[in-house]
Amino acid sequence: MIIGYDGKRAFQNKTGLGNYSRSLLSILNRYFPALQYTLFAPKKTNLFDINSYINFRTIQPQNFFYKKLPALWRRIGIVKQIDLANLDIYHGLSNELPRGIEKLNIKTVVTIHDLIFERFPKTYHFDERYTHRWKIKRACKIADAVIAISEQTKNDLIDFYKVSPQKITVCYQSCNPIFEKKISEIEKNNVKKKYQLPDQFFLFVSSITARKNLIAVCRAMIILKDIVNIPLVIIGDGKIEKDEVKQLMKENGMEQRLFFLNELAAAKEECFTTAADFPAIYQQALALVYPSIFEGFGLPILEAMWSELPVICSSVSSMPEVAEDAALYFSPHDTIQLAQHLQAFVSDEKLVTILKEKGQMQAKKFSTENYANQIIKVYKSLK
Repeated sequence: MIIGYDGKRAFQNKTGLGNYSRSLLSILNRYFPALQYTLFAPKKTNLFDINSYINFRTIQPQNFFYKKLPALWRRIGIVKQIDLANLDIYHGLSNELPRGIEKLNIKTVVTIHDLIFERFPKTYHFDERYTHRWKIKRACKIADAVIAISEQTKNDLIDFYKVSPQKITVCYQSCNPIFEKKISEIEKNNVKKKYQLPDQFFLFVSSITARKNLIAVCRAMIILKDIVNIPLVIIGDGKIEKDEVKQLMKENGMEQRLFFLNELAAAKEECFTTAADFPAIYQQALALVYPSIFEGFGLPILEAMWSELPVICSSVSSMPEVAEDAALYFSPHDTIQLAQHLQAFVSDEKLVTILKEKGQMQAKKFSTENYANQIIKVYKSLK
C-alpha cells in the first residue's frame, strides 16, 4: 500500500500540527514498515529527518511558479503530482484536502483536529474563520473517511457541520515515543543547566494565547504568593498575552517566578525545536499545569502522563477524555481551585504518587501500537 500525506506541517511546524504529523508518520513506520509513505511538501527541513526512513520519499513543487507560490501548490498544483505518484490513499493531516483531488481515482482521508474557531469566533479574524470553515466543510464532504482526534471533535463536526457520524472515526493520538524513556540523572542535570531550570517548578507547555489561559496560572500563583514559592517554567511563545502575564506578575513583584524557555539562546538549538530535550524537562517538574479553555485533544497531558508527571488541567472539552481520573481538574476560570491544586502538589506527597501511578496506567491506553492500528484500520476500510 502506498499512502500519501500533506507533509508541510511535519517539515515546517514546530508545535501542534507539526508534532501530530511527525509523531503519526514515525509511529506508522515503526509498526508498518512494509508500507510506502510519500510526503508532499513545499520544502524539507531538519525538523523531520526523512533520510532515516528507507520507505519514505518526498515530492516537492517542480516548476518555478509553484516553487514561488507554495501555498497555491498545496491547494491546487499538488493534485497533478498526487495523480502521478501511484497512491492508494491520500491523507490530509491538517484539516484540509487539495482542490480537485476528488476527481482522482484514489481514496482520501482527512484528520480534523478541532473546531475551536466556531466555538470561540472572537479569537479569530473573520477571514481566518471563513477559510477554516470552508476548508474543513469541503474536506469532510469529499473525503472517503474522516478522522477526529477526540470525541469532542467528532461531536463538533456533527453539531456544527452535520457530518455523518458513520463517516467519522475517532483515533486518539499517541505522543512522541521519546516521552516513554526514563531519563538518566546525568542527562537531566545537563538539561537543567542548559535551560537554567530551577530546583523545583511547575510546567506549562503551550503557545501563549488567550485560549491557552496562562494568565489563570499566574493569578493562582499570586493567590499563593506568600504560601507557595514555586516558579513556573513555560515552553511556548506568544505576543499580546505573553506581555499581559509578564506585566501582571511584575505588578505583584513576582516576575522572577516565570521562566520563558523560548527566550533562551538554547531554544534555538535542534534539541529544543525537535522537543528532544523536553522529556528531561518534564521529568524534573512537580506537575504539568494545563489550563486551556478548550482543546481538540491536549497532547501535553499525554506527554506528561508518559513522563510520570502528574497533571492539573481544565475540566472542559477533550481534556477529561485524555486524562480521565489521572488528573486534578478545575474550571478554567476558577483560579482559587487551581491555587488549591498547586498547593496540594507541594504538601500532599500521597496525592502526587497516586496521580503518577494513575497517569502511567492511563497513558497506556494511548500507546503507539494502538494508535498505529487505529489509523491502519481506517485505511484498510477503504480498500
